[in-house]
Amino acid sequence: MSKQEFDICIVGSGAGAGPIAYELAKAGYKVGVLEKGNWFKENDFFKDEQLVRHSVFRSQFKDERHVLEEPNGDDTWSSDTTAQFWGGNTVGGATNFMSAYFHRLKPQDFRLVTEYGDIEGANNVDWPISYDDLEPYYTKVEQVIGVSGKVVKHPQLEPRSTIDFPFPPTAEHPVAQRFDAACKGLKLHPLPMARGILSIPFNGRKSCEYSGYCGSYGCHSGAKASSRAALLDAAVKTGNCEIVTQAKVYRLNTDSSGQISSVDYFDLTDENSSKRVTAKLFVVACYSIESARLLLSSTGDKHPNGIGNTYQQVGKNLHCCAGGTGHGVFEMGKLKEFEAKQLKIRGPFFNRALQDWYEIDDKAVSSKPIKGGTLDFVFDPPSPTGETASLKWQGENLLWGTPLKQKIKSHFTKSKDFKFEVFCDWLTNDECYVSLDPVEKDRWGQSVAKVRAGFHSHDEKVAQYLVDRGVEVMKAMGAHQAWGNVFTQPTSNLVAGGCRFGNDVKTSVLDKNCKVHDCDNLYVTDGSFMPNGGSVTPTFTIYANAFRVADKILARLEKV
Repeated sequence: MSKQEFDICIVGSGAGAGPIAYELAKAGYKVGVLEKGNWFKENDFFKDEQLVRHSVFRSQFKDERHVLEEPNGDDTWSSDTTAQFWGGNTVGGATNFMSAYFHRLKPQDFRLVTEYGDIEGANNVDWPISYDDLEPYYTKVEQVIGVSGKVVKHPQLEPRSTIDFPFPPTAEHPVAQRFDAACKGLKLHPLPMARGILSIPFNGRKSCEYSGYCGSYGCHSGAKASSRAALLDAAVKTGNCEIVTQAKVYRLNTDSSGQISSVDYFDLTDENSSKRVTAKLFVVACYSIESARLLLSSTGDKHPNGIGNTYQQVGKNLHCCAGGTGHGVFEMGKLKEFEAKQLKIRGPFFNRALQDWYEIDDKAVSSKPIKGGTLDFVFDPPSPTGETASLKWQGENLLWGTPLKQKIKSHFTKSKDFKFEVFCDWLTNDECYVSLDPVEKDRWGQSVAKVRAGFHSHDEKVAQYLVDRGVEVMKAMGAHQAWGNVFTQPTSNLVAGGCRFGNDVKTSVLDKNCKVHDCDNLYVTDGSFMPNGGSVTPTFTIYANAFRVADKILARLEKV
């Protein structure tokens, strides 16, 4: 078995890995990053509606999958294999394909129990750190990886150490003006949405090209703040960071004291031969589900149930992102000519959000204030082929010829569909966790992760309230049709938790600095650490926390 040696070995290359590699490589330490996928670059992400992450950029179902258990609503559970959780099998991980909505968490997200009390059936806890501890690192993310936006005052604005974002907002679609006017008429506070997308060139990366192919697509210009484009490329240029691609890590080895001694991986470029990496410190950051799976799979004399699992906490308290989606359809023939012309423009972002209901104080919903959420108003990427394929049916009848042509023409020229997405907390509970499936194996003979995705009824109540508010806004904008739906299925991305951090070793896996309680030289820095996801997408917070942990690791290494 061949062996490589580094000061620090990182498993994974996404939002939780990039800041660690970037900071330690800059400081002169030898960093090894093990990534299962290939290294794709800007020229590989051309703007083709068929070239989404669901093909070449994802793990193959035949090679590896997950088992997903979901509630049927009658106290029984369905079970099936799925590949839906593979967000990005490439250097930079799923950050290559994110929409890059960059909202910070708010102070109350760090103290759910203190602010709102316990909720029966939920495993809510306060964080072991505060918003103030993380705030400088939110600022660092904005400055280092590049966040574009404009800070405006509103009732839910979190404290900031800087007056504004370091990069001006990305270009806005004319519909944003219509949105602002409607919201002000409803006495709401429309927010320009901060994006992890460059509006101007920075550090060798180009600015946004406004092609419309953003969420679910790789970025051709490098404007999107992927871990690869914003951090790992720079880390490699220091000469201190080596990224080992097509390295399928399958085991963390421990010594007689229970510390990590090495990592074993299958080299997919060398007939799946097993290779080994040694280091002083190790970081696991390969997405919440897979990080829990790796820890559970790495048993040893001191860790008979898996590393970090002394108190059976690894995999527990997983959470997705609760919420829903909604639409507003504007019929061009019912609008003024200049309004219709504006709405047909493609390229610029909608870039608007509402956080007026981040805390819901409505007696019709609850006798006391409860945590609410965020509404992001967005465009779906252009997908004419997919949309056209869905138009071929009229009820149970297949259309062709003139009727089909007329329907296609009407769809693309007679109306415009705008979308909103709702984000609220998926409350952690005893029925949402990761374990090792006892039967299903991957291509390499390893047990796959089984995800049990139970949700709390409170999530539905909050999501429905927010979806209803989104529909009201669409109607106020003048939409001729408006509707929305709540979802209770687990999101394919935005999954976090599973290795919760905390001060109590019996109810958490990691300490407040994301070091595994029972393994002194192992850290977990992806979204696994999060006790709750907040009511926003978690990537910004994962980046910020990884920069925070990087400082802790640097301080530790400097003492050696």
